[in-house]
Amino acid sequence: MAKAKKAVDTVETVEGEAVAAKGTQYEEVVMDDGSVVKFPGKRQLLKSSTLDAEGNVTTRFDFRNGEVRSFTIAPNAELFAKFAAHGIEQKVGDEVAGLKDIEDMVLAVEEVIDRLNEGEWTAKRESSGLAGTSVLARALIQQTGKSPQAIKEYLKTKSNAEKLALRQNPKIAPIVAELEAKKKKKEKEAVDTDALLDELA
Repeated sequence: MAKAKKAVDTVETVEGEAVAAKGTQYEEVVMDDGSVVKFPGKRQLLKSSTLDAEGNVTTRFDFRNGEVRSFTIAPNAELFAKFAAHGIEQKVGDEVAGLKDIEDMVLAVEEVIDRLNEGEWTAKRESSGLAGTSVLARALIQQTGKSPQAIKEYLKTKSNAEKLALRQNPKIAPIVAELEAKKKKKEKEAVDTDALLDELA
């Protein structure tokens, strides 16, 4: 069956909101079931999921060649819990992308868990916006004497730019520098450089 295709400039819908497609080329493809799907750029596969009144989850896979496949699972199915577990691991794990400091990673995971517990799905933080936040939090705790929980809640409301500015505040910068120096020293001490040199003997 020949598929009708047409390259178009259009908008992309993200989380229900229209977002301008800045120069992105979209190709309209008539699928096997008669629906029309717009594939952005070089994307070959699009995935989407729906939930019905009985709690059944159907995931649709649209291929750029016009073929469609779908998978449906009921909440009482044997594999349902495994799918849920995989989704949780993926969703929460995605929050640490771009972060290298383990304490920043802990904060990122805590933040997404709090958000999910409140029924919020969409991430609010900027990409890698928590980088360096753990050191900043400890510096603020040390400088203000406030509890870790109070500082955590305070930093949740701040943008990445505001956090960076706080790190450079004259009252905070020296504490940040001291904490980061201690952290680097511990990291160096964790590596037995003498043992490494002995390997060359």
